[in-house]
Amino acid sequence: MRTLLFAAACGLALAGCQAQIEVPEAPNGTCFLVAPQQDGTVNFTPMPDLQPNMENCAARLEENRVRWLRMGGTRREVIGYYGSQYLFVDSAGVSLSRHLDGGRFIALRRTHDGRLAIPGAFAQEPAAPETGGG
Repeated sequence: MRTLLFAAACGLALAGCQAQIEVPEAPNGTCFLVAPQQDGTVNFTPMPDLQPNMENCAARLEENRVRWLRMGGTRREVIGYYGSQYLFVDSAGVSLSRHLDGGRFIALRRTHDGRLAIPGAFAQEPAAPETGGG
């Protein structure tokens, strides 16, 4: 039991030593394009226009992702930052996280015609009934 408690305490101490990412000061509504660098730093580039909400920021990030792919780019995921949340935009939709390397939560998913929508906004197929495998 002591070993388990000691391991947990060491894990918490090491987690506190990780370098925090400094987000630049910006007015409310600033949507950032985030680019992790090879040396471990993170580059935050503000988008030209202020965005009224996270969905609009995600749409601007998606617009950039598609534009880069059309120009021959290979990045399938674009990372953004808006209102203390990281936005991860890829071909499946948009996920959110409080940390760049933290757990992600689904915010928007693609509809059958390619638009982004909240997951409950469109019908989902019901799960197949379980069969007793006795």
